[in-house]
Amino acid sequence: MAKHKRNHNKVSRNSAVNMPATNRNYKDTVFRMLFSDRKNLLSLYNAVNQSNYNNPGDLEIVTLENAIYMGMKNNLAFIMDTNLYLYEHQSTYNPNMPLRDLFYICSEYQKLVDKKSLFSSTLQKIPAPNFIEFYNGSTAIADCTELRLSSAFEHLSGEPKLELIVTVLNVNEGHNAELMQHCNTLNEYAQYVARVRLYAADMSLDQAVERAVDECIREGILAEFLTCNRNEVISMSIFEYDKELEEKKLRKAEYEAGFSEGEKHGHEAGFSEGEKHGIERGTFLNSIETARRMLKFQEFSLEKIAAISGLSLDEIKKLQTNEVRSDS
Repeated sequence: MAKHKRNHNKVSRNSAVNMPATNRNYKDTVFRMLFSDRKNLLSLYNAVNQSNYNNPGDLEIVTLENAIYMGMKNNLAFIMDTNLYLYEHQSTYNPNMPLRDLFYICSEYQKLVDKKSLFSSTLQKIPAPNFIEFYNGSTAIADCTELRLSSAFEHLSGEPKLELIVTVLNVNEGHNAELMQHCNTLNEYAQYVARVRLYAADMSLDQAVERAVDECIREGILAEFLTCNRNEVISMSIFEYDKELEEKKLRKAEYEAGFSEGEKHGHEAGFSEGEKHGIERGTFLNSIETARRMLKFQEFSLEKIAAISGLSLDEIKKLQTNEVRSDS
């Protein structure tokens, strides 16, 4: 991992809020919830950049609330040392991350220069971007890889005139030992995810997640975080793991369907359309199942269930009515 130049000038902050507000259109994750805490985020930043900052207040969290792509926004964005960092968490391999991050960074730069004139003779300075993806999917990849926007260019001739590089760090248990050593929170998160996957192989997902949470609390692994957010973490984890498995099934099924269609009308068009409708349907079904499980807890507000599942408040209310009728 490259070591960034250290500039200890404190960045001005727009807000003293410790946790960014949840976007209802965004399906939150345990990773984002965990590292939205400034102290944890600073520890992760120090581990990635081999730095030793000790004041979480130096982080200006600017997590995007309006940059939406395929129903998902980027996990964490923040400014440090006048640089802009976009941190992503992914549980499935996604070669399109550079294009997604291009949309994100354009949106963020537009906000940063919103009240400045780009037609003036003065050069408008903007923070240098850094793109990091923390990957913990089950598909095996190297500890550190790069995804390049130029890989998506058709008929590229010569050097690309536009490039965006995403550094992908494998944060599964047993990978990136040095990174884990310098960020204990990330190390413990990896242990928690590994236990969920291990237990899910032999028992229902609900039981696997609850067992992993209870064991981690007893053994001091993310103990405080899991104790304070137990039910919410369980709901998020069930949704995340369901989504990961469902996307794999859908990609395989839709690839096969797309390939068959492609034999008749062109492989590329068939796969694209099949993948689009299949993933949209699978994601919606996962959202409904997540909402149903959270309703059974009877500990979450309808607004919180909508925020985590990604369904609208009206859809949650209808689902709640249907659940009551089915129980009566």
